[in-house]
Amino acid sequence: MLYGSSKAITEYIKKVIPIQKVNKVYSVNILYFNLGHGDDYIYYGSTKFVGIHKNDELRLNQSQQDVYKKSYVSEVYPEYYIIKVDEFDDIEKDTLDEWIYFLKNEDVKDNFTAKGLLEAKEKLDSMRLSPEDQTNYKSFLEDLHYEASMLQTSKIEGQNEGRIEMKLEIAKSLKDINTLIETIIHSTGLTKAEIEKL
Repeated sequence: MLYGSSKAITEYIKKVIPIQKVNKVYSVNILYFNLGHGDDYIYYGSTKFVGIHKNDELRLNQSQQDVYKKSYVSEVYPEYYIIKVDEFDDIEKDTLDEWIYFLKNEDVKDNFTAKGLLEAKEKLDSMRLSPEDQTNYKSFLEDLHYEASMLQTSKIEGQNEGRIEMKLEIAKSLKDINTLIETIIHSTGLTKAEIEKL
């Protein structure tokens, strides 16, 4: 975990990005083995600097707060999450638990609402297919995209045709009451030739 977060920070710095522009690192570790001893399945860690004598947390000074847009030193340092999947009791209390349930059981219940979970399930399901079925599934998805694109194009073309027909009807009505052709052109956007054909 320490190596991963340190590597992320040093890669930003190697790109000659000013230190204040380095993004905060969140290290999320999904474990399928037992790391340490504890009864929970989600652990959080951060680097806090607390006074030994006065028990106050170290704050950034005003100029540092202006640069980093943070108040405490700990807000600049990486934060760590450890998810011990095997310790999860399969009781979902929130959307994070829905994700952990999915990671543990490779399943998504019908009542799950976590963002991105259905897409992850679809991806997992497609990865379980045989190579031949994966090829067929990709072709099926491409066909769906093509059909959706054609439908959207047809819809737009239909709307455009409807607008043109409406303009022609308005122009015809205006022409029937002897409106000046310049006024009809201005009102409908049609050309003189299109109006004269009516």
